[in-house]
Amino acid sequence: MSLSVDISHQIGDLTVDVAFQAPNGITALFGKSGSGKTTVINAVAGLLTPNDGRIATQSEVLFDSNAKINVPVHRRRLGYVFQDSRLFPHLTVQGNLTYGMRFAPKQSTGPNLEDITELLGITPLLHRRSGSLSGGEKQRVAIGRALLSHPRMLLMDEPLAALDSARKDEILPFLEQLRDTTGVPILYVSHSVAEVARLATTVVVLENGKMVQAGSTEQVFSDPAMVRQLGIRKAGSVLPAEVKEHHNDGLTELSVSGGRLFLPQINLPPTASTRVRILAQDVILSRDLPAGLSALNVLSGTITDIRSGGGPGVVVQMRCGSDLLLARITQRSANALHLEPGLPCHAIVKSVSVARHDVGNT
Repeated sequence: MSLSVDISHQIGDLTVDVAFQAPNGITALFGKSGSGKTTVINAVAGLLTPNDGRIATQSEVLFDSNAKINVPVHRRRLGYVFQDSRLFPHLTVQGNLTYGMRFAPKQSTGPNLEDITELLGITPLLHRRSGSLSGGEKQRVAIGRALLSHPRMLLMDEPLAALDSARKDEILPFLEQLRDTTGVPILYVSHSVAEVARLATTVVVLENGKMVQAGSTEQVFSDPAMVRQLGIRKAGSVLPAEVKEHHNDGLTELSVSGGRLFLPQINLPPTASTRVRILAQDVILSRDLPAGLSALNVLSGTITDIRSGGGPGVVVQMRCGSDLLLARITQRSANALHLEPGLPCHAIVKSVSVARHDVGNT
């Protein structure tokens, strides 16, 4: 199922004016606080009525200001997972889950209670009260409750924002499984670069209420223009990869379209698909194939773009195989190497510079 959104809405001093398509998978609404992300997802949910526009799935128009259509929240069949879990404290986990089943249409098909509890790893929690759960456990139960209503789409508004790093690491693999196994498309609001890079299949970037970028995760994050959005310390590329081998020295060998990468061992079996986020500041460039270095990762390719900013640095975009890779170097280095689009170049990435949270399933 795909979702089409084309709306305009005034909220305070902010004018939200966006148009995008959300296909299957996870579509992330990404941007800084106050960019209009929650306004958009609330309009899709029916919790907010836009001043103008149209929201539609493949099978039904949910909102159309010209046609005077505004489907009520309870008839939209959209499961909403909020930043706080909003579980019923007087019910057990099982009671919260079965509450969600009340909203599933009688003839609808979808995962049952056992399927969901196994998928989200909450079977041992069924008889516990929600007040005794950790933050990550509560969010998994909230996701399960939403899924058991057999929604056409899941809406998730900063679902990990209230969790600490350990709880985020606990729940991220479950969100990946959700994306890959249920077939339920997800509209996901976040301002976390690491979350979006790991989870999203499509990214819609909002700034001051306007859409400034949209496309696949790999395309959006590998665009030098995103440096202004992310800041140089968070700018980087996302590369699809496949696990080739786990070596005895603690490194995992990955295959990417431009060659191979060695990273600290990751917990995925050989042949598994994954994705790797490489920060632009962790990439060194060389015109000649480097030799005698301790770095194990060298990807060869061609320079496709060079962007200068107001400071001493430049961002270089390279095509390595079918992937795009960003590197941040000084303007002085770029001049010394005579870098320009079309030139062959080699990118050097230290194995230990890629953090574990920057590697995820696809």
